[in-house]
Amino acid sequence: MTVLAPEPKVLIDRARIAERVRALGEQIERDHPGGELVILGVLKGSFIFLADLARAISRPLRVEFLGVQSYGSAKTSSGAVQITLDLTNPIDGADVIVVEDIVDTGLTAQFLMQQLAARQAKSVRLCSLLHKPARAVRPVQIDYLGFTIEDVFVVGYGLDYAQRYRNLPDICVIES
Repeated sequence: MTVLAPEPKVLIDRARIAERVRALGEQIERDHPGGELVILGVLKGSFIFLADLARAISRPLRVEFLGVQSYGSAKTSSGAVQITLDLTNPIDGADVIVVEDIVDTGLTAQFLMQQLAARQAKSVRLCSLLHKPARAVRPVQIDYLGFTIEDVFVVGYGLDYAQRYRNLPDICVIES
């Protein structure tokens, strides 16, 4: 017998997401008018957000990806961050915007910011679509933030549960 997952309920609709992503792109562009700009997507959850954010920035930029894992197939972080895919090009001398889908415990974001600071970038800033401060274990400065949310489990717009639901166009809540 197949057990069906609960039906996701919309928390933030696609129109609000698009409006906020456009504003974040404009802010990043204002803050970084010259020099090499690299937007670094943290896989897999940020890929849709990163694509829309890249199109919201009209100046030249380079896109890189970094794979990390701290959840596996669970709904809570294991606390151990593992790099599963490293950068393919150096970032030294560049202004780097790390693009995350969500910052909740802060463990992954803090780990990444420390790792990237050692790679001699001109600057490293964090852009996160979502922030869940109720789950914070480590303080993290988010330079560009989409939305702050309550302590609910969200999927859609790139976020997943056991590799499912990433394709939903809205950010949705899955209730247990």
